[in-house]
Amino acid sequence: MHVLFVCSGNTCRSPLAEVAFRRLLREAGRSDITVSSAGTGAYNGSPASEGTFLVGLEEGLDLSAHRARLVDEKLVAEADLILTMARGHHTRVCRLGGEGRVWLLGDYAGTVEPVEVRDPFGGEVSVYRDTLEQLTGLLTAARDRLLAEHPA
Repeated sequence: MHVLFVCSGNTCRSPLAEVAFRRLLREAGRSDITVSSAGTGAYNGSPASEGTFLVGLEEGLDLSAHRARLVDEKLVAEADLILTMARGHHTRVCRLGGEGRVWLLGDYAGTVEPVEVRDPFGGEVSVYRDTLEQLTGLLTAARDRLLAEHPA
């Protein structure tokens, strides 16, 4: 099972989601699920943004090796589940062949109303903290659903 997170530049939301989800899976004892991320407008090789990196450090999430990747048909084809941060990302992934395997993260997590994850790009560190807090709740619910649907 492979989970792919998608945002815009692959320097803020999806890298945070990737490392946080990987930790949630590890805490649940699930090493059989792999996680990666990409962006619909990413510049290949860009590091995580400074705010993302700092907020990750505060939470014990290591983003030092992260390098942005542009989402493409190959990445979409390799993923079993694709979780996007916003509706526009969802539309792009569908165009790349992901229909039936792609969800808005908030929808997959079971929110009552569709929830998009706020883009912290260019904001103060506090904005990045708010984004990570929002992601943490959504990712925990998404992990619980994924594990219920795919027991070990």
